[in-house]
Amino acid sequence: MIGLGRSGVGAARLLHAQGQPVCVLESQRSDALEARAAALQAEGIAVELGCPLSSETVLAPAQGKSSQLGPVIVSPGIRWDHPVLTSLRQEGVPVCGELVPAWKASRPAPWIGITGTNGKTTVTHLVSHLLCSGGLDAPMAGNVGRSAAELVLERLQSSSGLPAWLVVEVSSYQIESCPDIAPRIGIWTTLTPDHLERHGTLANYRAIKRQLLERSAVRVLNGDDPDLRARAASWDQALWVTAGPREELAEGVWPHLWIEGGRVWLAGPSGAIDLMAADALAMPGAHNRQNMLLAVAAGLEAGLNASTMEEALRRFPGVPHRLERIREHAGVRYFNDSKATNYDAAEVALQALEGPLVVLAGGQAKIGKAQSWVAALGRKARAVVLYGESRHAFADLLREGHYPGEVSCCVGLAEAVPLAERWARTLDCRGVLLSPACASFDQYRDFEERGDHFRSLVQAL
Repeated sequence: MIGLGRSGVGAARLLHAQGQPVCVLESQRSDALEARAAALQAEGIAVELGCPLSSETVLAPAQGKSSQLGPVIVSPGIRWDHPVLTSLRQEGVPVCGELVPAWKASRPAPWIGITGTNGKTTVTHLVSHLLCSGGLDAPMAGNVGRSAAELVLERLQSSSGLPAWLVVEVSSYQIESCPDIAPRIGIWTTLTPDHLERHGTLANYRAIKRQLLERSAVRVLNGDDPDLRARAASWDQALWVTAGPREELAEGVWPHLWIEGGRVWLAGPSGAIDLMAADALAMPGAHNRQNMLLAVAAGLEAGLNASTMEEALRRFPGVPHRLERIREHAGVRYFNDSKATNYDAAEVALQALEGPLVVLAGGQAKIGKAQSWVAALGRKARAVVLYGESRHAFADLLREGHYPGEVSCCVGLAEAVPLAERWARTLDCRGVLLSPACASFDQYRDFEERGDHFRSLVQAL
């Protein structure tokens, strides 16, 4: 096992519980990793910290043994095209991602696999919420919350056994390393440029995402996404949804679900079926109506009825770190959108909220086109507070894009939040929005830790 992150720990424990010898290799050292390693070693799992990824370190655990090395399980943070992994595959050593042990151990429980550039976390939460509200045992895992391996191990060791459904958020990193996974239902939310520093080109990124859907028995696609819609003719079977009238979709794309006249409609064998109110989900923004329809499509495939789903949607509490309303302070609403780790996601948040706003952005910048995001800031934000590693580069972007509002730079959120509060009061803004348009790794372990820090700072105002 390579990598001692959350998913790596889950996979190591699952394989160990199945009686397989496991050795976990981790290139870094830290107090947190030392504690994690100690916990695994107490369970009888070998761990090597400060062990760089090389052919020698990977082969070492198998030396002197009669059996061949394998399989090698990798965490999603490790590049699939790493020279060592490529060499191992060429030599016939089985190499796969950490989702594969969870997939194999969970047979025959069906998976709902959810992927996309943006929206997949919200849809994952919605699908699990709908199915659980309908009386189905359908926990969520994967690239959200907890690892799939951890969940599967817990259920195998419990009296309840495997769930009726596993709702799994799957990233492009996980898809490319897990060719065995074939969900019963696959959902593709959106496709915009992201992770190009790892995947190289948009075409390669798109092809990786598509693999998951091609292996799915039922494919649910967002007809409002320009990239997906432009390739509609390439799908021999798919269920399309749109948050608008069905006539507005491109010719040849016939929606399974659509919204018209304030209602959600389903294409039935004898004509359109009126399912539910379109405003059943209270989350703001047209993109959340798309997310709702993607989740409803999965619910229908799982056997849920419309009235059960409508009632469940009205009770949905929202998703942490995704346009999460934290509080209203001195007449200003504060929103945590820490999950917006790229320009497109940050632009969606701006479109969903009513301005004028103060926006906090920054972190570890990604490759992408920022022009549309900068233009949206010009329309909605009277001030932008930049922080973290990208603050100076972002200030240049705003200047080059002729952003008309106030721009401030600071080191971190501890300075940025009170500064945003002052700008909101001075400029008479309705809200303060953390929507970083960046990864969090310059200052935080992940976007959840960043969002939690922002929440605590806002609650302390």
